Amino acid sequence: MENLEARMRELFKRIETNNRWRQTECINLIPSENTPSPLVKICELCDPAGRYAEHRSMKGREVYFYHGTDFIRDIEQEASAALCEYFGCTETELRPVSGQMANEVVFKGVTKMVNRDGGSWRRLRTVMNNDLGKGGHLSSQPMGALFNFVDHNPATGQENVVNFPVQQGNPYKINEKRMLELLDEHRPELVVFGKSMFLYPEPVKVLADHVADWSDRPVIMYDMAHVLGLYGAFQAPLADGADVVTGSTHKTFFGPQRGVIASNMDKKHPLRKLWLDINSRAFPGSTSNHHLATLLGLLVATVEMNAFKDEYQHQVLRNARAFARHLADNGLHIEGDPADGYTMTHQVVLRVKEHGDGAAIADRLQDNNIIVNYQALPDDETFLTPSGIRTGVSEMTRFGMNEADFAPLAELMAAVIIRGEDVRKKVQDLRGRFTTMRYTLPLRESIDLAASAMATSFPTSEYSTLFAENLLKYAKGR
Repeated sequence: MENLEARMRELFKRIETNNRWRQTECINLIPSENTPSPLVKICELCDPAGRYAEHRSMKGREVYFYHGTDFIRDIEQEASAALCEYFGCTETELRPVSGQMANEVVFKGVTKMVNRDGGSWRRLRTVMNNDLGKGGHLSSQPMGALFNFVDHNPATGQENVVNFPVQQGNPYKINEKRMLELLDEHRPELVVFGKSMFLYPEPVKVLADHVADWSDRPVIMYDMAHVLGLYGAFQAPLADGADVVTGSTHKTFFGPQRGVIASNMDKKHPLRKLWLDINSRAFPGSTSNHHLATLLGLLVATVEMNAFKDEYQHQVLRNARAFARHLADNGLHIEGDPADGYTMTHQVVLRVKEHGDGAAIADRLQDNNIIVNYQALPDDETFLTPSGIRTGVSEMTRFGMNEADFAPLAELMAAVIIRGEDVRKKVQDLRGRFTTMRYTLPLRESIDLAASAMATSFPTSEYSTLFAENLLKYAKGR
């Protein structure tokens, strides 16, 4: 018992140190990360964390295979309704536990759809997507979730994937004219929009209008993992003609780590059977237990998002452009078109090759408590020698940073990148001004609700009382 207690104390001391570093001493600019609110975090500790609620449609009704699921069934329905409100859509599938799984579920559904007429089972003949080297999302590549769902070309030995062409003067934008020519030439069965290095909207409406009269038109999918929390203010693909949207719920969308699929394929939609295929591939095709505590957190996060959507989204977009401008003013090379404000999303991409390898510079920034990720740029030959770093403003926006607050951050980053200065203490001081989370209930109200929830999450009153008392004590101390 003494050895166990000692091991746990040592482990939890490290956990506390990391928590303090990431939450109060660092400025986090990873564009695919966010900090959930205290209410969302507390959901992940509640009773559903250890429960199951497998279910599927059978003979016109939804059948649950476990008892004790009434509460979580209602939560799933409420979360679906809240997300339908967020997307302005009619259908959502919430059981994928990541954005990559959401993509895989859709790929399975589309493959099942094209094989519905029977005969020998085949893969998708051709898929159009964004090139990984031009910012395309890994999960939409043959090496990612698209693996095994697209045919190979026997002449090349490669998968039949056609990449969106990019503009000669701006490789972060799609060349729309050439895109339509490639559509006519290759007639893909699936088109996948969306990126991980993401500066501009995708030409969804242009493509959807072009294929609208095709008898064999492709399914149009938009992987919004990185921009899901900006849906509407940045782009609304379902309104532009996309058939289905997928995404992660923990990047710009500030929820727990899960995935979501959204669509307007209701009962009157010509692709309704595809939506049913997607449902069946979510369960039993790809998930069993779908992490019910994070589902509870997703509902809470979506209620928060719907309450603060306009304020949060527009502040993120303003902050990104301001950050790009401040960085450029400090002598750093910013990717994208200056006429567009360099970016139209939450991301700002820097070319740092003249100052060193991107990975080494990311290390230097981390040593100074600024967290970014290195990034291969479109003209790089390999990810092993990246010329860039990729940043995002969404998490620091949620902690209260506004346009002017990114000016001193840009100065500190330039000091590290260009001059190799040690600015760790200055970064800690800057972060110390931004530790109160916005776009949620105030901390006092959040802690009260959290303590109440935790007081009923343990099987004995002793556990519950001690936890609630210490939680309130900690809140008062802050």
